[in-house]
Amino acid sequence: MMNTTITRQLNERCNGLCELCSNEPAASAYAVSPKNHDAIENEVALCATCLAALDDQNATLHWQCLAGSIWNETPSVQALTYRILHQYNDQPWAQEISSSVELDEAVVHWAMTAFEKKAVHQDSNGTELQNGDTVVLTQGLNVKGANFMAPKGTIVRKIRLVPDDAGQIEGKINEQTIVILTKYVRKS
Repeated sequence: MMNTTITRQLNERCNGLCELCSNEPAASAYAVSPKNHDAIENEVALCATCLAALDDQNATLHWQCLAGSIWNETPSVQALTYRILHQYNDQPWAQEISSSVELDEAVVHWAMTAFEKKAVHQDSNGTELQNGDTVVLTQGLNVKGANFMAPKGTIVRKIRLVPDDAGQIEGKINEQTIVILTKYVRKS
């Protein structure tokens, strides 16, 4: 997530030091995704070195400092620490640090959101679909549970993406909300 200037409250919380390495002065407020800068609880105060190391795949030696930050009482610091350690989970030092503490399940979930793949809904042509799009049926569909068939060329307006299944959308046909497979529609 983007970084901003450290607020007075965040600076007081971190005592002016980076919340990950505790070695250098805090220089930026880093919002731990998917959350943003709308609350101090979502931020971690980082020094310039730690901020740069977030994008450096070769920062293995630097991140061994996380043995201290994993014990921080602030959930955002715990989540960012766990997320970084997870990137190095093939390294014994990272496994040792991760297993040294039992984190709250909500903190672990927050940390792991960075690794979740968001479902991308695509029509029959591979075009990405969004909530509210209008689509056209590419073939006639027998609507299960209803006594009608939706013919090829039927226009479905204001679709809704099914969050857990990239192969399904919801839309209204004949005033009835139905689930439609994305492979049978094209965006119009």
